[in-house]
Order: sequence, then structure tokens, then C-alpha cells
Amino acid sequence: MRYMFIIKSSEAAEPTPELLEAMHRMAQREIQAGRMLDDGGLMPLAMGCQVSVEQGALKVTDGPFIEAKEMIGGYAIFDLPGADEALASAREFMQLHVDHIPGWTGTMEIRAIAGSMTHSG
Repeated sequence: MRYMFIIKSSEAAEPTPELLEAMHRMAQREIQAGRMLDDGGLMPLAMGCQVSVEQGALKVTDGPFIEAKEMIGGYAIFDLPGADEALASAREFMQLHVDHIPGWTGTMEIRAIAGSMTHSG
């Protein structure tokens, strides 16, 4: 089953070099094991835009978005046997933040990707 991990925070904290190195080590391990398929951090809100539908019309809003209470900082896509393994990976990733950015607050959302049942060939 494929899972998307989405990391969100109301704080625009810069990752420390130690956190970046720890995340890189974890990502390399997971890629080499065939579990992590893709990952990436996102650029600041000021560099993005939103396209929405309001009363049947498209509306484009350039960033930053004043109403944003939480920002998506990054994502990863994993291919894992099940929800228990997804939770274990997310806990390990979030523990890196506890260890390297004291006082930081954030959330990791774990979402199974629809239609992603893996088949052995």
C-alpha cells in the first residue's frame, strides 16, 4: 500500500543542519530498502498561489495566504505493507524533529493513496 506523509506546522521554522542530516540519513535508508518512493520540501507560501472555485468562478490568489493557519512543509510517499508500518515510519520522522528542533510544533498526516494496492509480479 502506498502512503503519503504530509508534514504541517503553524510555524515557519528553518530546519537545523542536524535535522537535515538526520532526515537525509533516514531517507537514504528508506530509498535503498525500496520503501520511500518520493519526498520533498515545499517552498515558502509567498512563492505559491491558490486556485479556488467561488460561486462557479475560478479565483487565483497569490501567496502568502493570510488565512493559512498551517503550512505544508513537505511530503513523502512510501510503499509499505500496512498502516502499522506507516505509523512507525511517521513516528520515527517526527522524533527527528523533537530531537533537533526543541519547542517546534507540527503534525504528520498519514494518508493511504487510493488504488495503491501493490501486486507482486
